[in-house]
Amino acid sequence: MSRTATYHTTVKWTGEHWGHLAMGNGPEMVFSAPPDAQGHAGVLTPEDAFVAAANTCVMMMFIWAAERFQLQLLSYECRTEGTKLIELDRTELFTKLRFRPVIRVALNGERKEILEARIQRALQAAQKYSLVANSVKSEIVMEAEVVVEDVKNSSIEARQNT
Repeated sequence: MSRTATYHTTVKWTGEHWGHLAMGNGPEMVFSAPPDAQGHAGVLTPEDAFVAAANTCVMMMFIWAAERFQLQLLSYECRTEGTKLIELDRTELFTKLRFRPVIRVALNGERKEILEARIQRALQAAQKYSLVANSVKSEIVMEAEVVVEDVKNSSIEARQNT
């Protein structure tokens, strides 16, 4: 049986091209349109929030998948780029989200090829189960850099070199 969950935010216009955002989970912040749309630099914009929502959701789903696939995650960092199309009539649409995660995973005595295949399956699961990525019309492109490290040998080499 399906369930539902409800999330909310409240926005309030504070004058000119400024607004205040209160999120249901607690954080509050000012926001504006981006400078190229008569907004202000240095603050959250709806465009930033859209790309950040997808990026943070995919990361959380990757962490979930890494746990299930029993990966020893050493680090995860992802730069995500949203491409916006501006039509002649000034309507706008994000057409692509390009994720570039850099993922470091410990080898732990496994064969590298087998571990890399599990990492790729974890990435696929992260995208498949990401609420935000599944909720957008944009093309999703995943360009991951995966680094598998033999942590035990690295620490031995480091001690030998000191």
